[in-house]
Amino acid sequence: MTDDDRSPEDEFQEMLRNLLGGQGGIDPAQLEQLRGMGIDPAMAQQLMRQLQGAFAAAGDGDGEIDLSSAKTHALHLANKDGHGITTGDKQDFDQAFALAGLWLGEATAISDISTPPRAITRGQWVEATLPVWEELAEPVAASIADAMTEAIGAQLPEEMKGATAGAGRLMRTVGGQMFAAQLGSVVGRLSLEVVSGGDVGIPVMPDGEAAILPQNFADFGRDLEIADDQLALYLATRELAHVRLFRHAKWLRLHVISQVTEFARGLHVDMDALEDLASRFDPSSPDELRAALESGALLPPRTEAQTAALTRLENLLATIEGWVDVVTTDATSRLPAAERVAEAVRRRRAVGGPAERAMGALVGLELRPRRLREAAAMWRAVTDAVGTAARDSLWDYPDLMPGADDIDDPAALIARLQAAARGDAPVRDEFDDALDALLAQEAGETPRGDGDEAQPGEAQAGEAQATDGDDDAPDDPRPV
Repeated sequence: MTDDDRSPEDEFQEMLRNLLGGQGGIDPAQLEQLRGMGIDPAMAQQLMRQLQGAFAAAGDGDGEIDLSSAKTHALHLANKDGHGITTGDKQDFDQAFALAGLWLGEATAISDISTPPRAITRGQWVEATLPVWEELAEPVAASIADAMTEAIGAQLPEEMKGATAGAGRLMRTVGGQMFAAQLGSVVGRLSLEVVSGGDVGIPVMPDGEAAILPQNFADFGRDLEIADDQLALYLATRELAHVRLFRHAKWLRLHVISQVTEFARGLHVDMDALEDLASRFDPSSPDELRAALESGALLPPRTEAQTAALTRLENLLATIEGWVDVVTTDATSRLPAAERVAEAVRRRRAVGGPAERAMGALVGLELRPRRLREAAAMWRAVTDAVGTAARDSLWDYPDLMPGADDIDDPAALIARLQAAARGDAPVRDEFDDALDALLAQEAGETPRGDGDEAQPGEAQAGEAQATDGDDDAPDDPRPV
C-alpha cells in the first residue's frame, strides 16, 4: 500500500508507533490528515508532545514511580515569597530553645538531644521532610499510576490497542508524574503553615533534629494576643519534648511510619471514578485530574481493615501527643500564658491541622489524634501516681507502651507500675497463661496453672519416679 492509499486512521497509528517506539518525530503533514477523523491537529500535536515528554522520562527507567519532581514543585511554593531568617529571629529562638531545654530537664527523665535545635526556612523544611512524605505517599502513587494505565487503556478503541501495545509503561509514568506534582503541591502548601518540625504529629524531620519556622510563627500567634517571647518558649518546649521522645524511643519512629504505610498500601483507586474521568480527560487541560487527586475523589471508601488500622494509628498518635502535652505543661508551668497557648495548639490539632489536609489529599488518611484529651489525662494520672521516671520508662520498650485499654482506664497500668516499684512479682493474666500453655504443648509437658512454678530438679525427679514405677512415692518427689 502506497502512502497515498493510507487512511487517516493509518496515519494516526503510524504516529503512535513511532512515538511509542522511541522514534519521536511528528510529521505535520500527518497531523493535517487527521482532520478526516474529526481530530483537531493542534490538539493532537499537543497531546503527542506531552506523550513524548512522558515517554522520554520513562525511556531510561524501569517503570518505577519517580517522585523526585515533587521536590521542584514543593520548593517553588515554599520559596515564592523569598523571605529568609533574620539574625534577630535566630537569636530569639536560640534563647527560647536554651531555656526550654532547662525546663524540660525538670519535667522528664528523658535526656536532651545532641543536635542543636535551629530556626529554619520553609524551603529547608521541605528538603528535610520530603523523603518521609515520599515514603508515605509512594504506595498510593503506584496504585494510581497502575489504575490510570488500566482505565485509559480501556477507553481506547479496539483497533487502536495494537498500535498502543507498548504504552503501558508510558501511561504508568504519566500517572506517576501527575501524582508527584500533586505531592509537591501539598507539601509546598504545608510548608506555609507548619510552625515546628513536630507540628504534624508524625516524625517527618530527620531523627533528633528540632526546628521552628519563624516565617510561620507570626501567623500562628496573630490572633492570640500573647507576647511573642511566651509563644516562642511554649512552642520550643513542645518541639523539644517531641524530638526527645522519638530520639529516646528509637523504635517509635519506625512504628509510626510503618502503621501509616500499612494503611496506605491497603488503598486502591476507585476504578469507576477513574474510568469516568478518563472518558472525558483532556490532555491539554489536566486540571480536572489534578483536582481529583487533590480532593481524594479517586480513593474509595475505607474497608473494615483500613478502619481498624486507622483506629490503631489514632490511638498511637494520641498516646504520643498526650505525653508531649503533659510534659510540656509541667515544663512551662512558670509561663503565664501557657494554658492559653496549649489550648490553641489542641484546637488546631482537633479541627484538622496541616498534616490531616496533606495526608487526606494524598492517601485518604486523617492524622487526627481524636483521643488526645483522654490520653493526656492518662499520662497525668500516671505522673501523679508514680512520678516522671517510672512514667517515662514506659517508652523504653515497645511492649511497655500504654495501649487503648490504658487510655480508657489507667488504673491497671498504674497498679502494674506501683507493683514494679515495690518489687512485687507481676500479676499473671490470661495472656501469660495462654503463652505458658502453648510453650508447654510444644515441649510435650503439662501446662502449669496460676502460681505453679517449676523448682530445680522437679523434671528430673519426676522422670525418675516414672521410671521406678513406685505408686507409693510421696506427692512431692523433690529430694530432701
